[in-house]
Amino acid sequence: MKNLIPLALLLLSAAASPQEARKPNIVFIHADDLGYGDLSCYGQKNFATPNIDRLAAQGLRFTSYYAGNTVCAPSRCALMTGYHMGHAYIRGNADQPLRPEDVTVAELLKKAGYSTAMIGKWGLGLEKSTGAPNRKGFDYSYGYLDQVHAHKQYTDHLIRNGERVEKDPSLWSNDLFTQESLDWFDRNKAEPFFLYLNYTNPHAELLVPEDSLGEYKGKFPEKPFVNGQGDGPGAKGYASQPTPHAAFAAMVTRMDRDVGRLLEKLKALGLDETTLVLFTSDNGPHKEGGGDPAFFGSSGPLRGIKRDLTEGGIREPMIARWPGRIPPGTTTDFACAHWDFLPTACELAGARAPDGIDGISIVPTLSGGSQKPHELLYWEFHERGYDQAIRMGDWKGVRNGLGEPLQLYDLKTDLHEDNNIAVKHPDVVEKLEAAMKACRADSEKWVPKLRKK
Repeated sequence: MKNLIPLALLLLSAAASPQEARKPNIVFIHADDLGYGDLSCYGQKNFATPNIDRLAAQGLRFTSYYAGNTVCAPSRCALMTGYHMGHAYIRGNADQPLRPEDVTVAELLKKAGYSTAMIGKWGLGLEKSTGAPNRKGFDYSYGYLDQVHAHKQYTDHLIRNGERVEKDPSLWSNDLFTQESLDWFDRNKAEPFFLYLNYTNPHAELLVPEDSLGEYKGKFPEKPFVNGQGDGPGAKGYASQPTPHAAFAAMVTRMDRDVGRLLEKLKALGLDETTLVLFTSDNGPHKEGGGDPAFFGSSGPLRGIKRDLTEGGIREPMIARWPGRIPPGTTTDFACAHWDFLPTACELAGARAPDGIDGISIVPTLSGGSQKPHELLYWEFHERGYDQAIRMGDWKGVRNGLGEPLQLYDLKTDLHEDNNIAVKHPDVVEKLEAAMKACRADSEKWVPKLRKK
Protein backbone atom coordinates (compact mmCIF):
# COMPACT_ATOMS: atom_id res chain seq x y z
CA MET A 1 0.00 0.00 0.00
CA LYS A 2 3.04 2.32 0.23
CA ASN A 3 2.75 3.43 -3.39
CA LEU A 4 -0.89 4.42 -3.13
CA ILE A 5 -1.48 8.18 -3.34
CA PRO A 6 -4.74 9.68 -2.04
CA LEU A 7 -6.69 10.93 -5.04
CA ALA A 8 -7.33 14.45 -3.73
CA LEU A 9 -3.66 14.83 -2.78
CA LEU A 10 -2.66 13.73 -6.26
CA LEU A 11 -4.68 16.52 -7.83
CA LEU A 12 -3.31 19.17 -5.48
CA SER A 13 0.34 18.15 -5.54
CA ALA A 14 2.50 20.70 -7.32
CA ALA A 15 5.48 18.37 -7.24
CA ALA A 16 3.80 15.50 -9.06
CA SER A 17 5.47 13.85 -12.06
CA PRO A 18 4.06 14.74 -15.51
CA GLN A 19 2.09 11.48 -15.61
CA GLU A 20 0.71 12.00 -12.11
CA ALA A 21 -0.06 15.68 -12.76
CA ARG A 22 -2.23 14.87 -15.75
CA LYS A 23 -5.91 14.95 -14.95
CA PRO A 24 -7.21 11.38 -14.84
CA ASN A 25 -9.06 9.85 -17.73
CA ILE A 26 -12.49 8.55 -16.69
CA VAL A 27 -14.13 5.54 -18.31
CA PHE A 28 -17.65 4.80 -17.09
CA ILE A 29 -18.98 1.45 -18.36
CA HIS A 30 -22.73 1.05 -17.96
CA ALA A 31 -24.43 -2.33 -18.37
CA ASP A 32 -28.18 -2.45 -19.07
CA ASP A 33 -30.43 -4.41 -16.67
CA LEU A 34 -27.53 -6.30 -15.09
CA GLY A 35 -28.41 -7.53 -11.60
CA TYR A 36 -26.39 -7.45 -8.40
CA GLY A 37 -25.72 -11.19 -8.71
CA ASP A 38 -24.90 -11.35 -12.43
CA LEU A 39 -21.10 -11.16 -12.06
CA SER A 40 -18.99 -13.97 -10.68
CA CYS A 41 -17.22 -11.54 -8.34
CA TYR A 42 -20.69 -10.87 -6.87
CA GLY A 43 -21.63 -14.54 -6.59
CA GLN A 44 -22.78 -15.68 -10.06
CA LYS A 45 -22.16 -19.46 -10.39
CA ASN A 46 -23.70 -20.29 -13.78
CA PHE A 47 -21.02 -18.52 -15.82
CA ALA A 48 -17.84 -16.55 -15.19
CA THR A 49 -16.87 -12.91 -15.79
CA PRO A 50 -13.07 -13.07 -15.45
CA ASN A 51 -12.23 -9.63 -16.85
CA ILE A 52 -14.71 -7.76 -14.68
CA ASP A 53 -13.53 -9.92 -11.78
CA ARG A 54 -10.01 -8.69 -12.59
CA LEU A 55 -11.27 -5.13 -12.31
CA ALA A 56 -12.45 -5.96 -8.80
CA ALA A 57 -9.22 -7.75 -7.88
CA GLN A 58 -7.23 -4.70 -9.00
CA GLY A 59 -9.56 -2.14 -7.46
CA LEU A 60 -12.51 -1.46 -5.19
CA ARG A 61 -15.76 -3.43 -5.09
CA PHE A 62 -18.85 -1.70 -3.70
CA THR A 63 -21.51 -3.72 -1.89
CA SER A 64 -23.99 -0.86 -1.23
CA TYR A 65 -24.00 1.00 -4.53
CA TYR A 66 -27.34 2.09 -6.00
CA ALA A 67 -28.67 2.95 -9.42
CA GLY A 68 -30.53 6.21 -9.90
CA ASN A 69 -33.84 4.42 -10.44
CA THR A 70 -35.30 1.00 -11.13
CA VAL A 71 -35.69 1.73 -14.88
CA CYS A 72 -33.21 3.19 -17.31
CA ALA A 73 -33.97 6.79 -18.36
CA PRO A 74 -34.34 8.29 -14.86
CA SER A 75 -31.38 6.27 -13.64
CA ARG A 76 -29.23 7.75 -16.41
CA CYS A 77 -30.58 11.21 -15.68
CA ALA A 78 -29.41 10.88 -12.07
CA LEU A 79 -25.98 9.75 -13.25
CA MET A 80 -25.57 12.62 -15.70
CA THR A 81 -26.98 15.46 -13.54
CA GLY A 82 -26.22 14.57 -9.90
CA TYR A 83 -29.83 14.64 -8.68
CA HIS A 84 -31.84 11.89 -7.00
CA MET A 85 -35.45 11.20 -7.91
CA GLY A 86 -36.83 13.88 -5.64
CA HIS A 87 -35.20 16.57 -7.76
CA ALA A 88 -34.29 15.01 -11.13
CA TYR A 89 -36.02 16.40 -14.20
CA ILE A 90 -36.53 12.92 -15.71
CA ARG A 91 -38.09 10.54 -13.17
CA GLY A 92 -39.45 7.83 -15.45
CA ASN A 93 -39.21 6.27 -18.90
CA ALA A 94 -40.85 8.82 -21.18
CA ASP A 95 -40.15 10.88 -24.27
CA GLN A 96 -38.74 13.70 -22.16
CA PRO A 97 -35.32 15.09 -23.14
CA LEU A 98 -32.95 16.90 -20.88
CA ARG A 99 -33.38 20.68 -21.02
CA PRO A 100 -30.69 23.26 -21.76
CA GLU A 101 -30.58 24.14 -18.06
CA ASP A 102 -29.94 20.52 -17.00
CA VAL A 103 -26.15 20.56 -16.58
CA THR A 104 -24.44 17.22 -17.21
CA VAL A 105 -21.15 15.81 -16.01
CA ALA A 106 -19.97 15.83 -19.63
CA GLU A 107 -20.53 19.57 -19.91
CA LEU A 108 -18.53 20.19 -16.74
CA LEU A 109 -15.66 17.91 -17.77
CA LYS A 110 -15.54 19.41 -21.23
CA LYS A 111 -15.09 22.87 -19.69
CA ALA A 112 -12.28 21.38 -17.60
CA GLY A 113 -10.40 20.39 -20.76
CA TYR A 114 -11.65 16.86 -21.32
CA SER A 115 -12.48 15.16 -24.59
CA THR A 116 -15.88 13.53 -24.09
CA ALA A 117 -17.73 10.69 -25.79
CA MET A 118 -21.03 8.85 -25.33
CA ILE A 119 -21.05 5.46 -27.03
CA GLY A 120 -23.99 3.05 -26.84
CA LYS A 121 -27.41 3.72 -25.35
CA TRP A 122 -28.32 7.29 -24.34
CA GLY A 123 -32.07 7.55 -23.61
CA LEU A 124 -32.10 11.22 -22.54
CA GLY A 125 -33.02 12.96 -25.79
CA LEU A 126 -33.26 12.29 -29.53
CA GLU A 127 -30.96 13.80 -32.12
CA LYS A 128 -32.94 17.03 -32.73
CA SER A 129 -33.92 17.58 -29.11
CA THR A 130 -32.39 19.68 -26.35
CA GLY A 131 -31.24 16.45 -24.74
CA ALA A 132 -29.16 15.14 -27.63
CA PRO A 133 -25.75 14.04 -26.31
CA ASN A 134 -23.86 16.46 -28.54
CA ARG A 135 -25.88 19.28 -26.97
CA LYS A 136 -25.17 17.99 -23.46
CA GLY A 137 -21.40 18.13 -23.43
CA PHE A 138 -20.30 15.20 -25.57
CA ASP A 139 -17.84 15.93 -28.38
CA TYR A 140 -18.61 12.57 -29.94
CA SER A 141 -21.61 10.29 -29.78
CA TYR A 142 -22.49 7.01 -31.45
CA GLY A 143 -25.27 4.57 -30.70
CA TYR A 144 -28.94 4.44 -29.80
CA LEU A 145 -30.52 7.68 -28.69
CA ASP A 146 -34.05 6.22 -28.47
CA GLN A 147 -34.28 3.65 -25.67
CA VAL A 148 -36.97 1.69 -27.53
CA HIS A 149 -34.70 1.46 -30.59
CA ALA A 150 -32.07 0.12 -28.17
CA HIS A 151 -34.24 -2.95 -27.54
CA LYS A 152 -33.01 -4.19 -30.92
CA GLN A 153 -29.61 -5.80 -30.57
CA TYR A 154 -29.34 -5.83 -34.36
CA THR A 155 -30.43 -2.78 -36.36
CA ASP A 156 -29.90 -1.21 -39.77
CA HIS A 157 -28.83 2.16 -38.38
CA LEU A 158 -27.40 4.02 -35.41
CA ILE A 159 -26.91 7.73 -34.67
CA ARG A 160 -23.47 9.34 -34.93
CA ASN A 161 -23.15 12.96 -33.79
CA GLY A 162 -26.84 13.59 -34.40
CA GLU A 163 -26.98 12.01 -37.85
CA ARG A 164 -28.39 8.67 -38.89
CA VAL A 165 -25.72 6.31 -40.18
CA GLU A 166 -26.58 3.07 -41.95
CA LYS A 167 -24.99 -0.12 -40.70
CA ASP A 168 -24.87 -3.74 -41.74
CA PRO A 169 -27.88 -5.24 -39.93
CA SER A 170 -25.95 -8.49 -39.45
CA LEU A 171 -23.46 -6.75 -37.14
CA TRP A 172 -24.25 -6.88 -33.43
CA SER A 173 -24.44 -3.35 -32.08
CA ASN A 174 -22.49 -4.01 -28.90
CA ASP A 175 -19.51 -5.22 -30.93
CA LEU A 176 -19.57 -1.88 -32.73
CA PHE A 177 -19.69 0.00 -29.44
CA THR A 178 -16.53 -1.75 -28.27
CA GLN A 179 -14.68 -1.05 -31.51
CA GLU A 180 -15.81 2.58 -31.50
CA SER A 181 -14.44 2.92 -27.96
CA LEU A 182 -11.09 1.38 -28.88
CA ASP A 183 -10.77 3.69 -31.86
CA TRP A 184 -11.78 6.69 -29.76
CA PHE A 185 -9.02 5.88 -27.25
CA ASP A 186 -6.52 6.03 -30.10
CA ARG A 187 -7.77 9.41 -31.27
CA ASN A 188 -7.88 10.99 -27.81
CA LYS A 189 -4.98 9.42 -25.93
CA ALA A 190 -2.93 12.61 -25.73
CA GLU A 191 -5.33 14.59 -23.52
CA PRO A 192 -7.61 13.78 -20.59
CA PHE A 193 -10.81 12.08 -21.71
CA PHE A 194 -14.19 10.94 -20.42
CA LEU A 195 -15.81 7.95 -22.10
CA TYR A 196 -19.39 7.09 -21.16
CA LEU A 197 -19.86 3.59 -22.62
CA ASN A 198 -23.38 2.18 -22.48
CA TYR A 199 -23.75 -1.44 -23.53
CA THR A 200 -27.25 -2.78 -24.14
CA ASN A 201 -26.28 -6.05 -22.45
CA PRO A 202 -28.11 -7.94 -21.05
CA HIS A 203 -31.35 -6.02 -21.77
CA ALA A 204 -33.94 -7.85 -23.82
CA GLU A 205 -34.04 -8.73 -26.57
CA LEU A 206 -31.82 -11.66 -25.58
CA LEU A 207 -29.97 -11.94 -28.85
CA VAL A 208 -26.24 -12.49 -29.26
CA PRO A 209 -23.84 -13.61 -32.05
CA GLU A 210 -23.69 -17.34 -32.62
CA ASP A 211 -19.99 -17.61 -31.78
CA SER A 212 -20.81 -16.63 -28.19
CA LEU A 213 -24.13 -18.45 -27.97
CA GLY A 214 -22.62 -21.80 -28.89
CA GLU A 215 -20.65 -22.05 -25.65
CA TYR A 216 -23.89 -22.21 -23.68
CA LYS A 217 -26.19 -24.21 -25.92
CA GLY A 218 -27.29 -27.28 -24.02
CA LYS A 219 -25.69 -26.10 -20.80
CA PHE A 220 -28.92 -24.89 -19.17
CA PRO A 221 -32.49 -26.18 -19.11
CA GLU A 222 -34.52 -24.01 -21.46
CA LYS A 223 -38.10 -22.92 -21.82
CA PRO A 224 -38.07 -21.95 -25.51
CA PHE A 225 -38.89 -18.28 -25.97
CA VAL A 226 -41.73 -17.39 -28.30
CA ASN A 227 -42.11 -13.74 -29.28
CA GLY A 228 -45.05 -12.19 -27.45
CA GLN A 229 -44.91 -14.56 -24.51
CA GLY A 230 -43.27 -14.08 -21.13
CA ASP A 231 -43.58 -11.89 -18.09
CA GLY A 232 -43.17 -8.19 -17.59
CA PRO A 233 -44.01 -5.01 -19.47
CA GLY A 234 -43.02 -5.04 -23.12
CA ALA A 235 -43.02 -8.84 -23.46
CA LYS A 236 -44.31 -8.46 -27.01
CA GLY A 237 -42.08 -7.35 -29.81
CA TYR A 238 -38.80 -8.95 -28.73
CA ALA A 239 -36.92 -11.22 -31.12
CA SER A 240 -34.95 -13.09 -28.46
CA GLN A 241 -33.26 -16.34 -29.34
CA PRO A 242 -35.33 -19.44 -28.56
CA THR A 243 -32.74 -20.44 -25.93
CA PRO A 244 -32.94 -17.39 -23.63
CA HIS A 245 -30.87 -18.86 -20.79
CA ALA A 246 -27.97 -19.49 -23.15
CA ALA A 247 -28.42 -16.09 -24.76
CA PHE A 248 -28.40 -14.27 -21.42
CA ALA A 249 -25.20 -15.96 -20.24
CA ALA A 250 -23.57 -15.32 -23.61
CA MET A 251 -24.51 -11.63 -23.56
CA VAL A 252 -22.93 -11.07 -20.15
CA THR A 253 -19.77 -13.02 -20.93
CA ARG A 254 -19.33 -11.33 -24.31
CA MET A 255 -19.55 -7.98 -22.53
CA ASP A 256 -16.97 -9.26 -20.06
CA ARG A 257 -14.70 -10.21 -22.96
CA ASP A 258 -15.00 -6.69 -24.34
CA VAL A 259 -14.23 -5.11 -20.97
CA GLY A 260 -11.00 -7.12 -21.16
CA ARG A 261 -10.28 -5.67 -24.60
CA LEU A 262 -10.78 -2.15 -23.28
CA LEU A 263 -8.40 -2.76 -20.37
CA GLU A 264 -5.76 -4.18 -22.68
CA LYS A 265 -6.06 -1.17 -24.97
CA LEU A 266 -5.56 1.25 -22.09
CA LYS A 267 -2.50 -0.72 -21.04
CA ALA A 268 -1.09 -0.76 -24.59
CA LEU A 269 -1.51 3.03 -24.80
CA GLY A 270 0.29 3.50 -21.49
CA LEU A 271 -2.86 4.90 -19.86
CA ASP A 272 -3.39 2.35 -17.07
CA GLU A 273 -2.11 4.56 -14.30
CA THR A 274 -3.91 7.68 -15.52
CA THR A 275 -7.34 6.13 -16.02
CA LEU A 276 -10.16 5.53 -13.56
CA VAL A 277 -12.41 2.74 -14.85
CA LEU A 278 -15.87 2.33 -13.33
CA PHE A 279 -18.28 -0.53 -14.08
CA THR A 280 -21.91 -0.74 -12.97
CA SER A 281 -25.49 -1.12 -14.25
CA ASP A 282 -28.50 1.16 -14.65
CA ASN A 283 -31.05 -0.92 -12.68
CA GLY A 284 -31.92 -4.41 -11.56
CA PRO A 285 -32.45 -7.53 -13.72
CA HIS A 286 -35.39 -7.91 -16.10
CA LYS A 287 -37.95 -10.59 -17.03
CA GLU A 288 -38.69 -9.35 -20.56
CA GLY A 289 -37.92 -11.30 -23.70
CA GLY A 290 -37.36 -14.59 -21.90
CA GLY A 291 -35.25 -13.12 -19.11
CA ASP A 292 -35.17 -15.35 -16.03
CA PRO A 293 -33.56 -13.63 -13.03
CA ALA A 294 -34.81 -16.36 -10.68
CA PHE A 295 -32.93 -19.07 -12.61
CA PHE A 296 -29.65 -17.13 -12.61
CA GLY A 297 -30.02 -15.68 -9.12
CA SER A 298 -29.54 -12.31 -10.77
CA SER A 299 -30.55 -10.36 -7.68
CA GLY A 300 -28.09 -12.26 -5.50
CA PRO A 301 -29.07 -11.99 -1.83
CA LEU A 302 -31.56 -9.21 -2.57
CA ARG A 303 -35.33 -9.21 -3.13
CA GLY A 304 -36.91 -7.79 -6.25
CA ILE A 305 -35.97 -7.04 -9.83
CA LYS A 306 -36.32 -4.19 -12.33
CA ARG A 307 -39.37 -2.00 -11.53
CA ASP A 308 -39.16 -2.83 -7.82
CA LEU A 309 -37.81 -0.45 -5.19
CA THR A 310 -36.71 -3.24 -2.90
CA GLU A 311 -32.94 -3.73 -3.02
CA GLY A 312 -32.94 -6.09 -6.01
CA GLY A 313 -34.37 -3.40 -8.26
CA ILE A 314 -31.87 -0.68 -7.39
CA ARG A 315 -28.73 -2.05 -5.68
CA GLU A 316 -26.06 -2.74 -8.28
CA PRO A 317 -22.55 -4.06 -8.66
CA MET A 318 -20.03 -1.23 -8.83
CA ILE A 319 -16.30 -1.62 -9.35
CA ALA A 320 -13.69 1.14 -9.46
CA ARG A 321 -10.13 0.53 -10.70
CA TRP A 322 -7.21 2.94 -10.92
CA PRO A 323 -3.80 1.24 -10.47
CA GLY A 324 -1.64 2.96 -7.90
CA ARG A 325 -4.46 5.21 -6.74
CA ILE A 326 -7.24 2.88 -5.58
CA PRO A 327 -6.19 0.11 -3.18
CA PRO A 328 -6.46 -3.24 -4.99
CA GLY A 329 -8.64 -6.10 -3.85
CA THR A 330 -10.68 -3.94 -1.49
CA THR A 331 -14.36 -3.79 -0.66
CA THR A 332 -16.53 -1.03 0.75
CA ASP A 333 -20.05 -1.02 2.15
CA PHE A 334 -20.26 2.78 1.89
CA ALA A 335 -23.77 3.57 0.60
CA CYS A 336 -23.68 5.74 -2.51
CA ALA A 337 -25.54 6.09 -5.80
CA HIS A 338 -25.52 7.23 -9.41
CA TRP A 339 -26.00 10.86 -8.43
CA ASP A 340 -22.58 10.79 -6.72
CA PHE A 341 -20.74 10.31 -10.00
CA LEU A 342 -20.96 13.93 -11.15
CA PRO A 343 -19.36 15.52 -8.05
CA THR A 344 -16.79 12.72 -7.89
CA ALA A 345 -15.75 13.23 -11.51
CA CYS A 346 -15.64 16.99 -10.98
CA GLU A 347 -13.32 16.70 -7.99
CA LEU A 348 -10.97 14.44 -9.93
CA ALA A 349 -10.99 16.80 -12.91
CA GLY A 350 -10.53 19.94 -10.85
CA ALA A 351 -13.96 21.22 -11.89
CA ARG A 352 -16.64 22.73 -9.70
CA ALA A 353 -19.85 20.79 -9.28
CA PRO A 354 -23.13 22.78 -9.37
CA ASP A 355 -24.53 23.99 -6.09
CA GLY A 356 -27.59 22.25 -4.70
CA ILE A 357 -27.15 18.80 -6.28
CA ASP A 358 -27.90 15.68 -4.25
CA GLY A 359 -24.65 13.88 -5.01
CA ILE A 360 -21.46 13.98 -2.95
CA SER A 361 -17.92 13.25 -4.05
CA ILE A 362 -16.80 9.77 -3.04
CA VAL A 363 -13.12 10.46 -3.71
CA PRO A 364 -12.26 9.69 -0.04
CA THR A 365 -13.88 6.26 -0.37
CA LEU A 366 -12.07 5.58 -3.65
CA SER A 367 -8.82 6.48 -1.90
CA GLY A 368 -9.42 3.86 0.77
CA GLY A 369 -10.35 6.41 3.41
CA SER A 370 -13.50 7.20 5.33
CA GLN A 371 -16.04 9.93 4.76
CA LYS A 372 -19.30 11.24 6.11
CA PRO A 373 -22.24 9.15 4.85
CA HIS A 374 -25.25 10.43 2.97
CA GLU A 375 -28.03 11.68 5.19
CA LEU A 376 -30.44 9.81 2.93
CA LEU A 377 -30.86 8.14 -0.45
CA TYR A 378 -34.22 8.55 -2.21
CA TRP A 379 -36.08 7.00 -5.17
CA GLU A 380 -39.53 7.19 -6.69
CA PHE A 381 -41.09 5.18 -9.52
CA HIS A 382 -44.10 6.19 -11.60
CA GLU A 383 -44.91 3.30 -13.99
CA ARG A 384 -47.23 1.49 -11.58
CA GLY A 385 -48.64 4.63 -10.08
CA TYR A 386 -46.36 6.07 -7.43
CA ASP A 387 -43.85 4.02 -5.46
CA GLN A 388 -41.19 5.46 -3.15
CA ALA A 389 -38.13 4.26 -1.29
CA ILE A 390 -35.68 5.85 1.11
CA ARG A 391 -32.56 4.67 2.90
CA MET A 392 -31.23 6.37 6.04
CA GLY A 393 -28.35 4.48 7.60
CA ASP A 394 -29.49 0.85 7.73
CA TRP A 395 -33.18 1.80 7.75
CA LYS A 396 -34.98 1.23 4.45
CA GLY A 397 -38.50 2.48 3.79
CA VAL A 398 -40.58 1.28 0.83
CA ARG A 399 -44.06 2.44 -0.21
CA ASN A 400 -45.84 0.49 -2.94
CA GLY A 401 -48.56 2.84 -4.12
CA LEU A 402 -49.88 6.29 -3.33
CA GLY A 403 -51.48 6.36 0.11
CA GLU A 404 -50.13 2.95 1.11
CA PRO A 405 -48.36 2.58 4.46
CA LEU A 406 -44.59 2.76 4.52
CA GLN A 407 -42.88 -0.59 4.97
CA LEU A 408 -39.79 -0.54 7.17
CA TYR A 409 -36.77 -2.85 6.98
CA ASP A 410 -33.46 -3.02 8.82
CA LEU A 411 -30.93 -3.78 6.08
CA LYS A 412 -28.27 -4.69 8.63
CA THR A 413 -30.24 -7.73 9.81
CA ASP A 414 -32.72 -8.19 6.94
CA LEU A 415 -31.00 -7.56 3.62
CA HIS A 416 -33.71 -9.51 1.78
CA GLU A 417 -36.38 -7.20 3.19
CA ASP A 418 -38.58 -10.01 4.47
CA ASN A 419 -39.68 -8.55 7.79
CA ASN A 420 -41.68 -5.34 7.75
CA ILE A 421 -41.06 -3.89 11.22
CA ALA A 422 -42.95 -0.60 10.76
CA VAL A 423 -45.36 -1.37 13.60
CA LYS A 424 -42.45 -1.87 16.02
CA HIS A 425 -40.75 1.43 15.13
CA PRO A 426 -43.36 4.16 14.57
CA ASP A 427 -40.78 6.82 15.43
CA VAL A 428 -38.50 5.66 12.60
CA VAL A 429 -41.42 5.53 10.16
CA GLU A 430 -42.36 9.08 11.12
CA LYS A 431 -38.77 10.23 10.57
CA LEU A 432 -38.55 8.59 7.15
CA GLU A 433 -41.93 9.97 6.11
CA ALA A 434 -40.84 13.49 6.99
CA ALA A 435 -37.54 13.07 5.17
CA MET A 436 -39.26 11.77 2.03
CA LYS A 437 -41.59 14.74 1.99
CA ALA A 438 -38.78 17.23 2.56
CA CYS A 439 -36.46 15.85 -0.11
CA ARG A 440 -39.03 15.80 -2.91
CA ALA A 441 -39.79 18.75 -5.18
CA ASP A 442 -43.11 18.73 -7.03
CA SER A 443 -42.99 18.18 -10.78
CA GLU A 444 -45.74 18.90 -13.31
CA LYS A 445 -44.58 15.90 -15.35
CA TRP A 446 -44.24 13.47 -12.45
CA VAL A 447 -47.38 13.86 -10.36
CA PRO A 448 -48.10 11.12 -7.79
CA LYS A 449 -51.06 9.02 -8.89
CA LEU A 450 -52.92 5.95 -7.74
CA ARG A 451 -51.46 2.54 -8.51
CA LYS A 452 -52.81 0.94 -11.66
CA LYS A 453 -55.21 -1.94 -11.04
